[in-house]
Amino acid sequence: MTEHKSPRRRGLLKGAALAAGAGAMAAPMLATAQTTTTLRFQSTWPAKDIFHEYATDFAKKVNDMASGKLKIEVLPAGAVVPAFQLLDAVSKGTLDGGHGVIAYWYGKNTALALWGSGPAFGMDANMVLAWHNYGGGKALVDEIYKSLNLDVTSYLYGPMPSQPLGWFKKPIARVEDMKGLKFRTVGLAVDVFTKMGTAVNPLPGGEIVPALDRGLLDAAEFNNASSDRVLGFPDVAKNCMLQSFHQSSEQFEILFNRTKLASLAPELKSIIDYAVQAASADMSWKAIQRNSEDYIALKKEGIKFYKTPDSVLRAQLAAWDTTVAEKSKENPMFKKVLDSQKAFAQRAGQWHNDYTVDFKMAFNHYFGRNAKKA
Repeated sequence: MTEHKSPRRRGLLKGAALAAGAGAMAAPMLATAQTTTTLRFQSTWPAKDIFHEYATDFAKKVNDMASGKLKIEVLPAGAVVPAFQLLDAVSKGTLDGGHGVIAYWYGKNTALALWGSGPAFGMDANMVLAWHNYGGGKALVDEIYKSLNLDVTSYLYGPMPSQPLGWFKKPIARVEDMKGLKFRTVGLAVDVFTKMGTAVNPLPGGEIVPALDRGLLDAAEFNNASSDRVLGFPDVAKNCMLQSFHQSSEQFEILFNRTKLASLAPELKSIIDYAVQAASADMSWKAIQRNSEDYIALKKEGIKFYKTPDSVLRAQLAAWDTTVAEKSKENPMFKKVLDSQKAFAQRAGQWHNDYTVDFKMAFNHYFGRNAKKA
């Protein structure tokens, strides 16, 4: 049976065919028209460290959401510049961005160490991030970097668990045991431990274990069970002192070259903003999983863990108070940051402490010595 098409129907079919043909020709043109902007990043961590993994986690989130329009490639520490030269390399455009901690730039302005070093007026790392994002901290970081003529944009993220006092050849039982120790730390903790009588050497992460092994250090802190284990601390020291105020509230920093970031399309800058937030949450969850696993593994491997004596913790607080008083006199920006942080901590800390139940009570109820057996 032959189908007879009306003039109107033939016109509609012809129009549809033309549209389909135009679409078929446009599709490959659109595909080839899209370009990928590639950004070269470097972390301040060795490739095997979980911190470098956090950097690649952030990059993957950006890359996945950007759908080929933007790609961040992350290199480990030393691939382009040494770890402590990252900030300058990003500012100069040698690198498009980087991943580290803001306390590393303490030598440029002592105020930068207040985002990580010290007791933060009793705030944990997530509360410090709250101050940073909603209490004025971010504007202060921007002000400091601008005063240093650094062409960078900083994103703080990733609340770290409280760090141990560190790894020791011999465990300590009192403040006097710290005196004369050759000790590794960074940021304002350098001043705190110096006041406590230690001989501080602020080595980058990748150089700590070799220095311990050669006897150039007697003790050292880095960060957490996962990093410490993979970096080899258990091979050179068998005692780890847990709990400390020297870096109890630290976060990570993602850096971008400001000019490069400004050149990106608005949608790509939004992707970066939200990837930072997503990576911050994801990092904190992963840290709980991995750190707890590695803590148990280290115990099984024969590492001895001790709680840092309260006398040492109180000595840290006293040394911190002296340190920040001195830095506030030397550096008006230091005092400005400290005052902002203190005002936020007094309000947020009271709320947090009044509202938060004692989780240790529940843990001991189920897992402590006197817990009921199932």
